[in-house]
Amino acid sequence: MGDRIKVLFVTPETVPYAATGGLADVAQALPEALHDQNVEVIRLMPKYKGMEERYPLKHVFNFIVETGGRANVASVFVMEEKGITNYFIGNSHYFDRDNFYGYGDDDERFGFFCKSALEMLMFLNLRPDIIHLNDWQTALIGLLLKQEYSHLDLYKDIKMVFTIHNLQYQGVFGKDALDDLNLSPKYFNIEAIEYYGKVCYMKAGIVYADMVTTVSKSYAKEIQTPWYGYGLDGLLRKYSEKIQGIVNGIHYSSYNPETDPALARNFSADNFRELKKQQKYVFQQEQGLPVGDTPLIGVVTRLAEQKGIDLILYAMEHLMNDDVQFVILGNGDYHYESRLLELQEKHPDKVKANIMFNQALSRKIYGSIDMFLMPSLFEPCGLSQLYSLRYGAVPIVRKTGGLGDTITDYHEDYENSTGFLFKNYNGHEFLAAVTRGLEVYRNQGEWEMLVERGMRKRFSWEQSAQEYIRIYNEVLSI
Repeated sequence: MGDRIKVLFVTPETVPYAATGGLADVAQALPEALHDQNVEVIRLMPKYKGMEERYPLKHVFNFIVETGGRANVASVFVMEEKGITNYFIGNSHYFDRDNFYGYGDDDERFGFFCKSALEMLMFLNLRPDIIHLNDWQTALIGLLLKQEYSHLDLYKDIKMVFTIHNLQYQGVFGKDALDDLNLSPKYFNIEAIEYYGKVCYMKAGIVYADMVTTVSKSYAKEIQTPWYGYGLDGLLRKYSEKIQGIVNGIHYSSYNPETDPALARNFSADNFRELKKQQKYVFQQEQGLPVGDTPLIGVVTRLAEQKGIDLILYAMEHLMNDDVQFVILGNGDYHYESRLLELQEKHPDKVKANIMFNQALSRKIYGSIDMFLMPSLFEPCGLSQLYSLRYGAVPIVRKTGGLGDTITDYHEDYENSTGFLFKNYNGHEFLAAVTRGLEVYRNQGEWEMLVERGMRKRFSWEQSAQEYIRIYNEVLSI
């Protein structure tokens, strides 16, 4: 092996090609940060419907992979971007569909992708030092590499890192998934990928990877408990010695209140005191809220139970007689959407509910609000709290997963504090944390120091990449 580590980064989605959530952001940003630190990164993902029309993908070659009792064509495409070679594996039957996931044959679709990924290396005569897998859609590569391909010279000693972005999605299928992929029934046992009488793709990543990472130190511990483990906590405890947590980063050049065109007034940690206030006044007017120094509290989220919307509604209802304003951006569960719209109708001077998702509006909200609410039921890492810090909004968050790793509580560690935390998932504790925030807000000098500390905090991809490089070196020395 030369000095430069060569990593094949395998992911089911990447910004800008295909994205449904946070994994796509990580799959864009982490390889770029690794490349900037002299790691040779090759990225691989499926070629979904319409991608070749939107991007200049170049067709390289085809080969045959047997799945579902058929010979299927795997078409390999390539595109260079920012010093990274991106490969895409296409098959019209499996991937020319309107959605990325959620089909009855997802076991076969992503089984095909995993088999094709390893076959592709042979056709390219490409030997990475490490294959870095992400979530259940890529996890079967773990079993295939260690059990089916390791006798071939090209694949010998390739190391594997598997990153869990959200343990809730595990890729659990019927036993016949093994037949569809021509895999021996010997893998249908508890030591391999059998899971309560079914097959679990994520288990293949956990069992066969040399190192398992997840997206915060706290989440790495939490998933080893029944509450967060979704049935895999016992397995994760068994392999706890190879599990590590690394917090995701954000792009500080892209998320920058000093240059962000979404803001009417740009500001920095040096001059936010007056300019952020002006931005708030402009935004209050745009949102139809009374303009002034009333505390403006924001929420930018998917409207789902996981995000603690029940707690947010509880706190809002209890604060409607106080001098506060709320602005919400998000869509999702119809029940939550209608509750928020009802509150807006009842209290038009206090609540503005934007039931949609809009990137520019999200940045305006971060740049205008005083406090940001994120009382998640669970949160593997979370990025919104980092965006709010960057834009001078003080986060009020539940101490879970990455939220507890990235925000320091005002009353627990005053000198380093950046926000307000609460521990137990209930409306009463959350409301108490919001009330603590409102009390400190009334002391302008204290509040401004808290805001400035948050704005100067750094959770960069450069730091995350250094942690991954440490892990790569660790597995290469095994």
